[in-house]
Amino acid sequence: MRIFVTMLFVLPLGMGGVIALAQPLPETLTLEEAVTLAIDADPWLTGSQYTQQALTEEATAAATLPDPRMSLMAGNFPVDTFDLNQEAMTQLSVGISQMFPRGDSLALAKRQKQQLAEQHPLLRLDRRFKVTTTVTQLWLEAFKAQESIRLIEQDRALFEQLVDAAEASYSSALGRARQQDVIRAQLELTRLEDRLTMLGQQRQVAAMRLSEWIGAPATAPLAPVLPTASLVRPLSVPTIEQASESVRYEWIRHHPALRALDQRIDATQTGIDLAKQKYKPEWGLSAQYGYRDSDPMGRDRADLFSVGVTFDLPIFTGNRQDKEVSAAINRTEAIKTEKHLLGRKLMAELETASVQLERLNERQALYVNQLLPQMAEQAEASLAAYNNDDGDFAEAVRARIAELNAKIDALAIAVERQKIIAQINYLLAEASSDDARPVE
Repeated sequence: MRIFVTMLFVLPLGMGGVIALAQPLPETLTLEEAVTLAIDADPWLTGSQYTQQALTEEATAAATLPDPRMSLMAGNFPVDTFDLNQEAMTQLSVGISQMFPRGDSLALAKRQKQQLAEQHPLLRLDRRFKVTTTVTQLWLEAFKAQESIRLIEQDRALFEQLVDAAEASYSSALGRARQQDVIRAQLELTRLEDRLTMLGQQRQVAAMRLSEWIGAPATAPLAPVLPTASLVRPLSVPTIEQASESVRYEWIRHHPALRALDQRIDATQTGIDLAKQKYKPEWGLSAQYGYRDSDPMGRDRADLFSVGVTFDLPIFTGNRQDKEVSAAINRTEAIKTEKHLLGRKLMAELETASVQLERLNERQALYVNQLLPQMAEQAEASLAAYNNDDGDFAEAVRARIAELNAKIDALAIAVERQKIIAQINYLLAEASSDDARPVE
């Protein structure tokens, strides 16, 4: 069962009073909770949903014919009398006209908007992966500082005992401790205090950076257990290093960021087809009804009806249509280049991270299997030798400091390894077909 602590924030409301906002803070913050909070509170995801909805609605609007135009006109009035029945040409007319866009412009404009909308589920998926990676690395940075403080706090009691023992031995006539031993013990204790201050600063800085994503819960103590994430897909470092570029591209070709660029490329290619429609004429249909009053003799005059078709002649295409098609083609090629650059970047980052992970695995195995046990044995042996009047005090202190440093280094390696795994998992992220489903 998780226990939550409530923190109250009091905000002023001008002259009218105050309002208290309660925000529950977890007793300990796990990595999974931090990632969930960050994704749930990310305003970019909400903005992307609004943008997708706007593009979907624009797609419907783009496929609709332009509004018809209505005209009302009083024509051929005699300016001397303004009498309706004086002249045979005088009439009151009402007309309506409708324009029809060029070729398949409406269908292509709708398709282009839909293609732009379809990239947003992929962009949101990429954003969630990015937020997960960023928050994971910030949480791990704070965890490293917190657990380093815990390791030092555990050993500080031992160093305090060494100081007391050195002082007691120095003050005793029979003791072997020298004044420099007492000073050395006090110096190492002071250095530990300095390291604690520095690590506390690092913990606070990491918490403030994490608070950008999750708010006040970032200040809560972190869960004391290091998460052990694994790779979403197994990697073979020699295979990645020795594989051809086409083979290495297969590792990242389904990445949501690349898939989103594919959608943009499709939209610009539709833009090429849309630009080519401007070589076709735009048509217009108009109809007009004219009312005429009786002539001065009282005889009825026939009303008039007119119908017509208008269209433009796109014959001077050199500086307009040709250039617009060329611009659309260049825009498509530019986005293809952007995709190529992103693919190269993802492949390079994956190769780099894979090599780093392999070396960190080697270092972690070395520390766990050899270095940490050897450091512990050396520290115990040096302290036992000093207690049995067969060793040097400075050597005992150095051995204990070396063991503490080895523990902190091992923690740093374990944390860095998890950060690299989080980065590789982002690079190996895949978008399924459901993530790029067509917009209804």
